[in-house]
Amino acid sequence: MLKQRPIELLAPAKNLECGIEAVNHGADAIYIGAPRFGARAAAGNSLEDIAELVRYAHIYNVRIYVTVNTILRDEELSETEAMIWDLYRVGVDALIVQDMGITRLNLPPIPLHASTQMDNRTPQKVKFLAEAGFRQVVLARELTLDEIARIHSACPDTPLEVFVHGALCVSYSGQCYVSQACYGRSANRGECAQFCRLGFDLVDADGKVIARNKHLLSLKDMNQSENLEALLDAGASSLKIEGRLKDVSYVKNVTAYYRQKLDAILKRRKEYCRASSGRVHLAFRPQLDKSFSRGFTDYFVHGRNPGIFSFDTPKSLGEEVGTVKEVRGNWLTVAGVKPFSNGDGLCYMDEQGKLHGFRVNRVENNRLFPQEMPRIKPKTKLYRNFDQEFERTMQKKSAERKIAVWIRLSENAFGFTLSLTDEDDCSVSVSLPREKELARTPQVENLKNQLGKLGNTPFEAEEITVDWSENWFIPASELSELRRKAVDKLLSARKIGYRNEICRLKETAHPFPAQELTYLGNVMNAQAAAFYRSHGVRKVAPAFEKEAPEKAVLMFCKHCIRYSMGWCPVHHKVRSPYREPYCLVSSDGRRFRLQFDCKQCQMKVYADE
Repeated sequence: MLKQRPIELLAPAKNLECGIEAVNHGADAIYIGAPRFGARAAAGNSLEDIAELVRYAHIYNVRIYVTVNTILRDEELSETEAMIWDLYRVGVDALIVQDMGITRLNLPPIPLHASTQMDNRTPQKVKFLAEAGFRQVVLARELTLDEIARIHSACPDTPLEVFVHGALCVSYSGQCYVSQACYGRSANRGECAQFCRLGFDLVDADGKVIARNKHLLSLKDMNQSENLEALLDAGASSLKIEGRLKDVSYVKNVTAYYRQKLDAILKRRKEYCRASSGRVHLAFRPQLDKSFSRGFTDYFVHGRNPGIFSFDTPKSLGEEVGTVKEVRGNWLTVAGVKPFSNGDGLCYMDEQGKLHGFRVNRVENNRLFPQEMPRIKPKTKLYRNFDQEFERTMQKKSAERKIAVWIRLSENAFGFTLSLTDEDDCSVSVSLPREKELARTPQVENLKNQLGKLGNTPFEAEEITVDWSENWFIPASELSELRRKAVDKLLSARKIGYRNEICRLKETAHPFPAQELTYLGNVMNAQAAAFYRSHGVRKVAPAFEKEAPEKAVLMFCKHCIRYSMGWCPVHHKVRSPYREPYCLVSSDGRRFRLQFDCKQCQMKVYADE
């Protein structure tokens, strides 16, 4: 018999509303911020809201993962421990963590997932984490298919989580210290200042300006929608959408889009299967270019490529909708490839490469009347980053998720029995004690019609059978009450039958892949240091946030500015016309020196002294 591997579509939720809609639109699992310490300071959630999301999601066998993935101070550990017990009691399925100090707390038997903030990019690191008891490992975004496959080969029983959509950090996650160095805001403590989205001048060693006011560290957004099958074949089992600060419209649209793409693969590839229950019915057509994006890239999944960066703007361009034909006093005409609506938000790049936007007040065929007339010229390309009609659709009920159920109405010695069996083979029966009486007219079709009215319940009838020896009569009110009791009983049975995974960490002494840890280990507390020492690490340096080393690398980037300029000595076989080292100069005059490490194929960013 073919052994199937469950495939999980993992969606983000900044709050309860987003989490419920992620379930409705097809997620197999949701990740949401804890009340504290969740790596997005602006995306904490109350315990009550998390409990409500757990109750709703578990009806569909959707799992809830809570992020507790900041590094922690010693005095925060006891509060974290208490919070973890609270999360366990409300039924959370797993915690996504970064700080190894958590593993030495008095924990409930809840699975731990290794956050991408741990910098998980080698088979050795992932194998270590698996042996330390981590149930799932979130891989670095920069990995290629071959690198993912090598990790899977080394750890075939460890579920691997990969990002498939959303914003990209230019530095390896967990290895970015520039926000802390410049603003005292630690990315490892959920307070990233978005340094990589700023504009910079690029200057050479002689002070010559190579590029002026460009967003040289700003990347496009990831989109692996055409690579999902290849990622599964490489060993990924959890496909993660980025976006714990995104609004509900984004969560609905992107989750639904990936649900459709993934379902098409699962239909063909029987070795893979769904990780949750229920079928999604959509009231709209998902389109990725309708949601926030800086343009799309599949990043390094097929190796290095020139299409990963977005130097002109860190803002959302949206979809291309046409070209300006004519500009008049208070209107402009457009050679459009898509229709427009009153209230649309449009944008364009001017001749200097700067992004400008305007709101459409009124539309008459291909003539647009902006709220304020932009300084725009004919032949300029227009993009739509706010689609009024699409957003209106997203604000309404846009999907429902239904669990298939087989309904059987039969007779017994003292009346009738209604049995429900759902797609997960959960079965219940309820009885109606009633003296049997023959009906005057045929009843079967009417009975099926009444039993199939499952309305706002999570269920939909797949098949309805009436198994009677005679044409019996049951009043509609009694049949409705019987159906209601059966549905309530099935819901209760599904809740009782849901099983959270029990996972207890064992103390091990297997060696960590390195014997020394620099500030890159992000060790903020004594318990984390003790963890590493128990695994053979002889020297443990404190985290950057605790003690900033001199001349430290502030960012480690797979993205390379020299490569993006066409001067890579390895790939382009071309020497740069400018003398190194290069510096990035921010608008406030700060300088950041670039170092190109061709052996590791990465770019390092230092504070220039």
